[in-house]
Order: sequence, then structure tokens, then C-alpha cells
Amino acid sequence: MSGAGVFGVWLGRPRLARVSPDVNAPIGIFDSGFGGLTVARAVVDLLPHEDIVYLGDTARAPYGPRPIAEVRSFALQCLDELVARGVKALVIACNTASSAALRDARERYDLPIIEVILPAALKAAKITRNHRIGVICTHGTAASRSYNDALAASPVTLFTQVCPRFVELVESGITTGPTVLGLAEGYLSTLKEADVDTLILGCTHYPLLSGVISYVMGDSVTLVSSSDESARATFAMLTREDLLRGDIPEPDEVHRDFLTTGDPSLFKGLGQRLMGGFVREVRQVSLG
Repeated sequence: MSGAGVFGVWLGRPRLARVSPDVNAPIGIFDSGFGGLTVARAVVDLLPHEDIVYLGDTARAPYGPRPIAEVRSFALQCLDELVARGVKALVIACNTASSAALRDARERYDLPIIEVILPAALKAAKITRNHRIGVICTHGTAASRSYNDALAASPVTLFTQVCPRFVELVESGITTGPTVLGLAEGYLSTLKEADVDTLILGCTHYPLLSGVISYVMGDSVTLVSSSDESARATFAMLTREDLLRGDIPEPDEVHRDFLTTGDPSLFKGLGQRLMGGFVREVRQVSLG
């Protein structure tokens, strides 16, 4: 592993270190696009007094079909941007980016880092009854075998199904209707045949399709949202690290900043369509 100690290096660049984060600093949340908004909203639900800065790399989304090395490079650029804005913790709200960049990020930043894979895997292993777990995800996450690794020590059998068009539909604002239902029936048929009783939504876009997914899988299958589990992990991490906000601000004093590398008006429009009033003003940033 490259880098050592507080002043280690990564690929010849100085480590971006903040040894003592300010408890009143915001939580930085990063995703390749819109899906991580499900994580951001779950974090806000659990930690309503915390400020957040959300960065969606919509100009280069989706990450799922891209080579792992390219995803790693893009993810670290986005995380660098959040660290430069003085966040106290990083949430990698993207399964593909977590798979590609988590190890490098933990070497690169002296900050608590929460990802979406391990929390969801641990939850699924805990609640499965027949020890047969399914995971639906992007090509990049499947190729990384991150969920296989996360569940390697658990007495379960994992069945993986790639659902590439789900992200495309969500980012077009399409979450219901015959197209979504038909795709879901096709994608999920092998998991139904495998008799899984627990299904991990291994992409943070997929909770926005949970109604259709639950309908196709049936009431006997429990869905595990990587978004919800990573939010719980964020709460636990900040509590353990004594990084919860030190004061209780008035509602209008809580800051929720939304940034995108793409078109901010498009991000705002789709964000409001998918998440209601959660997304307000959106600003554009340039990276790389």
C-alpha cells in the first residue's frame, strides 16, 4: 500500500490530512450522479442538525460501465473537492466508486470515511433466514466482487445480478410504468429462481425503484437498502469519533449544499422530481 503515516503520499501527491476535524463542519457526500441523494436524505433523516455538502459527478455519470481505474480517478477528484471544502467526514454514496476507490481514499484522507457496501452486506447477512442473498448492482460493482468479499466470512450464498438500465431510467426520472416493470421482471427472474429471501439494492439509485422491485420479488423477500445502511453507519461513525455537531442550530441555520459537475438546472429539476423539496439550490463545480 502506498503512503505511510500522517504525511504519507498517494501516487506521488501529498496526503490531504485533517487530523482534528471541526465537529461543526459539514458531512461530505459524493456520488456519481443522483442516486446518492437517497443516502443524503437518509443521513439528514438521522442527523437533522448536521450540515451536508453533496457532490454529484453527473457530467461523467454513469460510473458503472467505466473501467475501474477511471472510476477511481474520478472518485478521488470528487473527494479531493469535498475535503478542500473542509468536511469532517466523507460518505462515498456510490457502490461502484466504493468498490474502486475506498482503499485509496482511506490512505489519502485523514478523515472518517463511510461507504455503502459493507453496511448493507452485514445487514443482509444478519437478517437472511435461508442464507441465500441476492444483490443487484452495476457492471462495475459486480466485476469488483466487493459484495462477495464483504460476505466471505458469512455462511451465505450470494447471487449477483447486473441491472444496467436501472440507473439510466432513474436518471431520466422514470421510476414506474411498464418499461421499468418489464426490465425488473427480466433482471430479477434468476434471483427468484435462486430462492433468495434477502435482496441487497447494491446501487444507491435502486431505492427509487424499490416499489417495483418489491412487487416483482414478492412479500417474502426483504430488501436491504445500501442507502439506509450507510446512513446508519454514518451516524454510528460520527458518534464513535465524537464528531456529532456540538450545537443545536435553528432549522434555517442548517446548510445543505448541492454541487454538480454537470448542468445545475438539470440536477435541480430531476432532484426535485425524485426527492421533492429536499434539493433546492444547486451550484456547478469544475474538476480535473
